[in-house]
This record gives sequence, C-alpha cells and structure tokens, in this order.
Amino acid sequence: MKLLLRILITSLLVMTITHFFPSIAHVDGFKSAVIVAIVLGLLNLFVKPILVLFTLPVTIFTLGLFLLVINAAIIALCSKLVDGFSINGFFGALFFSIILSLSQSIVFKLTRESK
Repeated sequence: MKLLLRILITSLLVMTITHFFPSIAHVDGFKSAVIVAIVLGLLNLFVKPILVLFTLPVTIFTLGLFLLVINAAIIALCSKLVDGFSINGFFGALFFSIILSLSQSIVFKLTRESK
C-alpha cells in the first residue's frame, strides 16, 4: 500500500512539474506519469547504485555534487524509455530532477506515518 501511494504521489508531482514548467518537460497524461514514476523507481533501484559506484572518485572529489548529474542522467534515460514523457536537454533534466527530489522530500515528509 505504501509503495502504491509513493507511485501515485510521484506521478502527481511529475504532472504538476510538467504543468508549471512546460518548456522543460512534457508528459502526455496521467497514465504516462504513472509509468514515469514506476520507471524512475526501477532505475533508481537498479541503475543508480551502479552509476554511483563507478563514479565514486568523481563524486568524492566534487563533494557529492556529481550526484546531481547522475540524477539528471536517470531522468534523461527515463525520458528515452517512456513514450509520452520528454525532457528538453540536459539542463532541463537537471532542473526537473532537482524540483522532483525537493518536492518528493517535502510531500513524503508530510505524509509520513507517526511512529
């Protein structure tokens, strides 16, 4: 249930971001946004750790800022894999990933269950 809620929240955030920043990203509809949320989750689960491992020296040298580039690469890869979702360039992917990460942090913090 928690996973479905996270996918739903992420897909709503993707739709909201693409609505407010149409020059950066475009999503065709809610179905595409749900697919984007699922693909992003899978890419973050399987591909991102491998990229982080291979780029660890660069990440350490840049004090972790290279992780922003890895996040942008994951967003760009997702736009290549999902029909109905497009990103305009690398800086669009970078901006989209920053806005999505910040908004996910805020919403997930607000919807967290108390212990």
